[in-house]
Amino acid sequence: MTAAQRERAALVATMREVGPDAPTLCGDWTTRDLAAHLVVRERRLDAAPGIMIPALAGYTDRVQRQAAQGSDWDVLLDKVASGPPVYSPFKILDPVANMGEMFIHHEDVRRAQSGWEPRPLDTETVNALTRSLPLMARMTMRRAPARVTLRTPQGKALATVGRGEPVTVTGDPQELLLFISGRDEVRLDFDGDAAAVESVRNNRGGL
Repeated sequence: MTAAQRERAALVATMREVGPDAPTLCGDWTTRDLAAHLVVRERRLDAAPGIMIPALAGYTDRVQRQAAQGSDWDVLLDKVASGPPVYSPFKILDPVANMGEMFIHHEDVRRAQSGWEPRPLDTETVNALTRSLPLMARMTMRRAPARVTLRTPQGKALATVGRGEPVTVTGDPQELLLFISGRDEVRLDFDGDAAAVESVRNNRGGL
């Protein structure tokens, strides 16, 4: 089982535990909405482009609402758990394309619940998330109004993006990944001009 497959299984287990109406960090989505999003992303090739292309988002939203409202909760989770079908491009790309997706959305569920704490991750998962950081940073932080360096607590710079005042964000790779993906429920340290730090917080992309 790959790291992406293990994270998928862990996400589904957490969703089963909290139930279909639990909050997530994805705006006003419940866990049912999030599960429907994952099913549409992997199984509805006609609707998936709207996840990334604003002009097509209306159709994608309609399909996702239908998936959320028209499916039994356990059936919906079983579809997420089974992974991409054979006709989906994610079937081949699963180890790369779904590692970050599954981890981030797992934390969207976990960290929306009260009393959350960071969980220990195995080395393979941390390494996979670390590899995705530079590309994700370029995608989500390209408009950063500062020169942002993402750094581990050991002092290793994992990515530097943007222009302007220097801002350093320090934390474990998984925490950095969540931050640049638009999440605020993270354990990080920020170093730099206070206004620049605030601007960086307010000018991230999302996943």
